[in-house]
Amino acid sequence: MKNITVLKSAALLIGFGCLLAAKTASAQLTVGDAAPKLQVGQWIQGEPVVAFDTNHIYIVEFWATWCGPCRQSIPHLNELVEKYKDKNVVAIGMDIWDSDAAVAPFVKKMGDQMTYRVALDDKSQDHDGFMTKHWLKSGQGNGIPTAFIINQQGIIAWIGHPMWLKESVIDEILSGHYDLAKAATAFAKSDAENKKIYFANNRLLAAIKQKQWSDADTALDEILKDFPERIKSYNNVRFQILLGQKKYAEAYALAGSLSDALPASDELQNSLAWTIVAQAGVEQRDLMLAQKFVDRAVKATNSKDPGVLDTLARVQFMSGKKAEAIATEQAALNLAAEGEKDLYQKCLASYQAGQLPETP
Repeated sequence: MKNITVLKSAALLIGFGCLLAAKTASAQLTVGDAAPKLQVGQWIQGEPVVAFDTNHIYIVEFWATWCGPCRQSIPHLNELVEKYKDKNVVAIGMDIWDSDAAVAPFVKKMGDQMTYRVALDDKSQDHDGFMTKHWLKSGQGNGIPTAFIINQQGIIAWIGHPMWLKESVIDEILSGHYDLAKAATAFAKSDAENKKIYFANNRLLAAIKQKQWSDADTALDEILKDFPERIKSYNNVRFQILLGQKKYAEAYALAGSLSDALPASDELQNSLAWTIVAQAGVEQRDLMLAQKFVDRAVKATNSKDPGVLDTLARVQFMSGKKAEAIATEQAALNLAAEGEKDLYQKCLASYQAGQLPETP
């Protein structure tokens, strides 16, 4: 189980944090290869798929409940599934690296935003799980979310982030006009880029972890020089670095612009607020700004996300509103999945004792 404070401490990196662990060597499983067998531990939702057949194409998506980009991509994948549900397209959400107890409540909470099949990886013979080992770690890398499309002949036709999956790809595969050779070449190029950015991200993350803010700033500049199109994915990281450098005016101006640009993004608003109130070494915490951000996150989630409420409770407590913080954390505890309740209970106990919960 992922500790909620650990997850939100890394929230500013979540734009690429769930994706950065690409393989350090070229992918072994690639577009054009025969798909490995499907081996599931348990079906959570939908009719089980025993094996791939020639009458359908399959989208196998790897995800986890705690992965922010996964949660963002689920509605997009669901829209595709709904559009093609009568055209022999089957989607399987393969949950990995997760507490099994957290998955069913998450799927239920998603409701009509996640109607496709959902399964747990088979960990009966391998701690990593059969699908993780033979699909994810043999293909794109260790990152999630990642989707594989299997065509009617059982061949991997496409690999990538679910948000990059376009209807035109599905249409071409269904019609039999899909250029598999061209897709394989494009994937090989993408794999090479992922390998390059993997090492660059490692340098960046190592500098941030060691609080070597000047080195982190340099590492980020180098990444954006090579991959300027990814600047939006790293804006949150720039905010964290600026706070570490104690450039508070510049940091909070950036955070404000990011927040105003996407006011309905609960992931963004929550991560910005959490960093203000939880990042170690910050001497000037703008609690009013943190309140603004977390209020937006609460509104975007209709006060139903325990992680967002946990952030709100921290902002309230640090603002001197102890009773409100206790009530908010209790609400977060009530909404939390069974496998996560003990984490929220510990935070609640800290507030009740008049203490701010510790962060890593």
